[in-house]
Amino acid sequence: MAPPSGHPDAPPHHAAEQRSAAGEDPAAPAPEAGAATSSPGEPAAPASAGASPVSRQASSAPRGRVVALTGAASFLGRNLIGILEEDPRIARVVAIDIKPPDTGGAKLRLHTVDLTAPASEERVAEVLAAEQVDTLVHLCFLSSPTPATAWAHELESVGTMHLLHGARQASLRKLILWSQTILYGAHPTNPNFLTEKHPLRADPEERFFADKMAAEREFNAFGARTKGTTVTILRTAPILGPTVQNYLTRFLARRLVMTMLGFDPLWQFIHEVDAIAAFKLAIDSDFPGTFNIVGDGVLPLSTIVRLAGRTPLPVLHSAAGPLVSALWAAHAAIAPPSFLRYLRYLCVADGEKAARVMGFRPVYTTREALLDFTSAQRLRDVRLLQETPA
Repeated sequence: MAPPSGHPDAPPHHAAEQRSAAGEDPAAPAPEAGAATSSPGEPAAPASAGASPVSRQASSAPRGRVVALTGAASFLGRNLIGILEEDPRIARVVAIDIKPPDTGGAKLRLHTVDLTAPASEERVAEVLAAEQVDTLVHLCFLSSPTPATAWAHELESVGTMHLLHGARQASLRKLILWSQTILYGAHPTNPNFLTEKHPLRADPEERFFADKMAAEREFNAFGARTKGTTVTILRTAPILGPTVQNYLTRFLARRLVMTMLGFDPLWQFIHEVDAIAAFKLAIDSDFPGTFNIVGDGVLPLSTIVRLAGRTPLPVLHSAAGPLVSALWAAHAAIAPPSFLRYLRYLCVADGEKAARVMGFRPVYTTREALLDFTSAQRLRDVRLLQETPA
């Protein structure tokens, strides 16, 4: 999934928007790890200083559940906040991010926390205790790869450690982590459907994969050491739909879509609505363990390109690697060369466990998710639909 994009990555003046965790893809160099979110020379803010005025009026004994989300300004975060706001069983929604989401209402309490900062674990502990959070949803992950690998490592891997160190000081009832099925890796020896028992074999040299796999290990270790806290990991298939933006939507938005000559692997998607519904299901009930969240059915890549109305560009895989490496180094590719394996080999996950244990039933099939994205993309192609942030 790493064809040349034909367009350079976003210019540096968009970096502030892209730094918002989880799903906003920083293409320009990000700030140094640990950079504070306050102005230079400002002292560290106390727990309440980063909160909205409404936050400081929070009652000491909320009537209902309190759910906190990292990466609250991301696609998943914004949409989950909107759903949680409408749930009468939820007393407060606590947003932990470096910028506010645009879907908050009366229940939202905003706390500015930079998880790359060394002091963030104390800040997280203060926020969780002050707001009496019972459920923490960790969405602070990039939905697309970035050349700023050092910053991405600080955010996803080190940031997860900071978050969990802070969470240990609070009495959480539940932790939920967003992960992805592409971490299983694309290999010629993969079975038709990968279950949660299969190891994660994505390229460990690729930071986009390695940091997310490290976060999973941290969550599993936390669950093994902490009694009384339910730890749930949701591995979503590539998310597709009319409003989400990630490396996959950019890949399918190109007029010419790179494919590997002689290869036609099966792919699967999860519709954006179904992905959000799975997280709400995990928030509402306790499901310890790891679950694949996927849409029903699979499609060959050749069919996907045809249904998207694009033209395939077959390339010899021996030539594709050096080409994409050069383009990625020049910030002119959607993804690094490690993603080329997904254009050759199978990486399809089995959703049976989520259906059996969680009762998760996707509304959209893989084909329907693709067609819904394609309908919106055609409007964008003729400039009848405005792009929305990821």
